[in-house]
Amino acid sequence: MQQIAQFITKIIHFFYRPFQRFVPEQLFRYAVCGSANLVLDWVLYFLVYNYVFGAGIYAEHNLIYIQLPNLFYLPDTFCITPHIASLCVVFPITLFTGFWLNRYVTFIGSTLRGRKQLTRYILVVALNLLINYVGLKLTVEHLGWYPTPSKILITLVTVVISFFAQKYYSFRK
Repeated sequence: MQQIAQFITKIIHFFYRPFQRFVPEQLFRYAVCGSANLVLDWVLYFLVYNYVFGAGIYAEHNLIYIQLPNLFYLPDTFCITPHIASLCVVFPITLFTGFWLNRYVTFIGSTLRGRKQLTRYILVVALNLLINYVGLKLTVEHLGWYPTPSKILITLVTVVISFFAQKYYSFRK
Protein backbone atom coordinates (compact mmCIF):
# COMPACT_ATOMS: atom_id res chain seq x y z
CA MET A 1 0.00 0.00 0.00
CA GLN A 2 2.87 2.36 0.77
CA GLN A 3 4.27 1.82 -2.71
CA ILE A 4 0.96 2.83 -4.26
CA ALA A 5 0.85 5.93 -2.07
CA GLN A 6 4.41 6.86 -3.05
CA PHE A 7 3.57 6.37 -6.73
CA ILE A 8 0.49 8.59 -6.44
CA THR A 9 2.52 11.19 -4.54
CA LYS A 10 5.17 11.26 -7.29
CA ILE A 11 2.53 11.80 -9.96
CA ILE A 12 0.90 14.59 -7.96
CA HIS A 13 4.29 16.21 -7.30
CA PHE A 14 5.09 16.15 -11.03
CA PHE A 15 1.89 18.07 -11.80
CA TYR A 16 2.37 20.36 -8.80
CA ARG A 17 5.49 22.06 -10.15
CA PRO A 18 3.70 24.73 -12.26
CA PHE A 19 1.41 25.57 -9.32
CA GLN A 20 3.98 25.64 -6.49
CA ARG A 21 4.19 29.45 -6.46
CA PHE A 22 0.44 29.82 -5.99
CA VAL A 23 -0.82 26.83 -4.01
CA PRO A 24 0.61 25.12 -0.91
CA GLU A 25 1.57 21.52 -1.64
CA GLN A 26 -0.79 20.03 0.95
CA LEU A 27 -3.74 21.92 -0.50
CA PHE A 28 -2.78 20.77 -3.99
CA ARG A 29 -2.55 17.14 -2.82
CA TYR A 30 -5.91 17.46 -1.09
CA ALA A 31 -7.45 18.94 -4.23
CA VAL A 32 -6.11 16.17 -6.46
CA CYS A 33 -6.94 13.30 -4.08
CA GLY A 34 -10.29 14.80 -3.17
CA SER A 35 -11.14 15.38 -6.81
CA ALA A 36 -10.28 11.81 -7.71
CA ASN A 37 -12.41 10.50 -4.84
CA LEU A 38 -15.18 12.94 -5.76
CA VAL A 39 -15.25 11.78 -9.37
CA LEU A 40 -15.29 8.18 -8.16
CA ASP A 41 -18.23 9.09 -5.91
CA TRP A 42 -20.17 10.76 -8.73
CA VAL A 43 -19.51 7.94 -11.21
CA LEU A 44 -20.44 5.23 -8.71
CA TYR A 45 -23.54 7.16 -7.65
CA PHE A 46 -24.63 7.53 -11.29
CA LEU A 47 -24.03 3.84 -12.02
CA VAL A 48 -25.72 2.57 -8.87
CA TYR A 49 -28.67 4.95 -9.20
CA ASN A 50 -29.28 4.25 -12.88
CA TYR A 51 -28.28 0.59 -13.25
CA VAL A 52 -28.44 -1.12 -9.86
CA PHE A 53 -31.72 0.36 -8.74
CA GLY A 54 -33.07 0.65 -12.28
CA ALA A 55 -33.89 4.29 -11.92
CA GLY A 56 -35.55 5.84 -14.91
CA ILE A 57 -36.97 9.28 -15.43
CA TYR A 58 -39.59 8.66 -12.73
CA ALA A 59 -37.32 6.79 -10.35
CA GLU A 60 -38.03 9.00 -7.37
CA HIS A 61 -41.52 7.50 -7.35
CA ASN A 62 -40.16 3.95 -7.07
CA LEU A 63 -39.55 2.76 -3.55
CA ILE A 64 -37.09 0.09 -2.51
CA TYR A 65 -38.48 -2.21 0.16
CA ILE A 66 -36.00 -3.82 2.52
CA GLN A 67 -36.97 -6.80 4.63
CA LEU A 68 -35.13 -7.24 7.94
CA PRO A 69 -35.39 -9.93 10.57
CA ASN A 70 -37.88 -9.06 13.28
CA LEU A 71 -35.65 -7.90 16.13
CA PHE A 72 -36.87 -6.33 19.35
CA TYR A 73 -40.39 -5.95 17.96
CA LEU A 74 -39.28 -3.25 15.53
CA PRO A 75 -40.83 -2.97 12.07
CA ASP A 76 -39.27 -5.60 9.85
CA THR A 77 -39.88 -3.79 6.55
CA PHE A 78 -38.93 -0.29 5.55
CA CYS A 79 -38.56 1.50 2.26
CA ILE A 80 -36.21 4.09 0.83
CA THR A 81 -36.03 5.98 -2.43
CA PRO A 82 -33.48 5.04 -5.12
CA HIS A 83 -31.42 8.21 -4.66
CA ILE A 84 -30.99 7.55 -0.93
CA ALA A 85 -30.31 3.84 -1.51
CA SER A 86 -27.61 4.80 -4.00
CA LEU A 87 -26.05 7.09 -1.43
CA CYS A 88 -26.01 4.21 1.09
CA VAL A 89 -24.25 1.88 -1.36
CA VAL A 90 -21.63 4.37 -2.55
CA PHE A 91 -20.81 5.85 0.86
CA PRO A 92 -18.70 3.01 2.34
CA ILE A 93 -16.61 2.73 -0.83
CA THR A 94 -15.70 6.41 -0.97
CA LEU A 95 -15.24 6.48 2.81
CA PHE A 96 -12.45 3.93 2.51
CA THR A 97 -10.77 5.46 -0.55
CA GLY A 98 -10.99 8.98 0.89
CA PHE A 99 -9.44 7.97 4.22
CA TRP A 100 -6.65 6.07 2.54
CA LEU A 101 -5.79 8.96 0.21
CA ASN A 102 -5.93 11.52 3.01
CA ARG A 103 -3.82 9.47 5.38
CA TYR A 104 -1.14 8.24 3.01
CA VAL A 105 -0.97 10.98 0.37
CA THR A 106 -2.37 14.29 1.64
CA PHE A 107 -1.84 14.61 5.40
CA ILE A 108 1.29 12.49 5.77
CA GLY A 109 2.74 14.66 8.54
CA SER A 110 0.06 13.82 11.08
CA THR A 111 1.36 12.31 14.31
CA LEU A 112 -2.00 10.94 15.42
CA ARG A 113 -2.42 7.16 15.57
CA GLY A 114 -4.24 5.52 12.70
CA ARG A 115 -7.22 4.44 14.81
CA LYS A 116 -7.72 7.99 16.11
CA GLN A 117 -7.41 9.38 12.59
CA LEU A 118 -9.97 6.91 11.31
CA THR A 119 -12.41 7.70 14.14
CA ARG A 120 -12.12 11.42 13.53
CA TYR A 121 -12.30 10.96 9.78
CA ILE A 122 -15.51 8.95 10.16
CA LEU A 123 -17.01 11.71 12.33
CA VAL A 124 -16.26 14.34 9.70
CA VAL A 125 -17.56 12.12 6.93
CA ALA A 126 -20.70 11.41 9.00
CA LEU A 127 -21.31 15.15 9.11
CA ASN A 128 -20.86 15.25 5.34
CA LEU A 129 -23.22 12.30 4.97
CA LEU A 130 -25.85 14.13 7.01
CA ILE A 131 -25.42 17.19 4.79
CA ASN A 132 -25.73 14.95 1.72
CA TYR A 133 -28.85 13.24 3.06
CA VAL A 134 -30.62 16.46 4.01
CA GLY A 135 -29.49 18.11 0.79
CA LEU A 136 -30.76 15.26 -1.39
CA LYS A 137 -34.07 15.16 0.46
CA LEU A 138 -34.47 18.91 -0.02
CA THR A 139 -33.35 19.20 -3.64
CA VAL A 140 -34.82 15.99 -5.07
CA GLU A 141 -38.00 15.50 -3.07
CA HIS A 142 -39.00 19.08 -2.29
CA LEU A 143 -37.50 21.14 -5.12
CA GLY A 144 -37.90 18.46 -7.82
CA TRP A 145 -34.31 18.62 -9.11
CA TYR A 146 -32.64 15.67 -10.82
CA PRO A 147 -30.67 13.49 -8.35
CA THR A 148 -27.25 13.45 -10.02
CA PRO A 149 -26.85 17.24 -10.41
CA SER A 150 -28.23 17.64 -6.89
CA LYS A 151 -25.58 15.25 -5.58
CA ILE A 152 -22.85 17.16 -7.41
CA LEU A 153 -23.94 20.52 -6.00
CA ILE A 154 -24.23 19.22 -2.45
CA THR A 155 -20.85 17.53 -2.66
CA LEU A 156 -19.19 20.79 -3.68
CA VAL A 157 -20.47 22.36 -0.46
CA THR A 158 -19.14 19.50 1.64
CA VAL A 159 -15.68 19.69 0.04
CA VAL A 160 -14.97 23.04 1.69
CA ILE A 161 -16.21 21.86 5.07
CA SER A 162 -14.26 18.63 4.77
CA PHE A 163 -10.88 20.19 3.97
CA PHE A 164 -10.78 22.34 7.07
CA ALA A 165 -12.18 19.60 9.30
CA GLN A 166 -9.69 17.02 8.03
CA LYS A 167 -6.71 19.38 8.23
CA TYR A 168 -7.40 20.78 11.70
CA TYR A 169 -9.19 17.84 13.31
CA SER A 170 -8.72 14.41 11.73
CA PHE A 171 -5.11 14.66 10.58
CA ARG A 172 -3.72 17.50 12.64
CA LYS A 173 -0.07 17.44 13.60
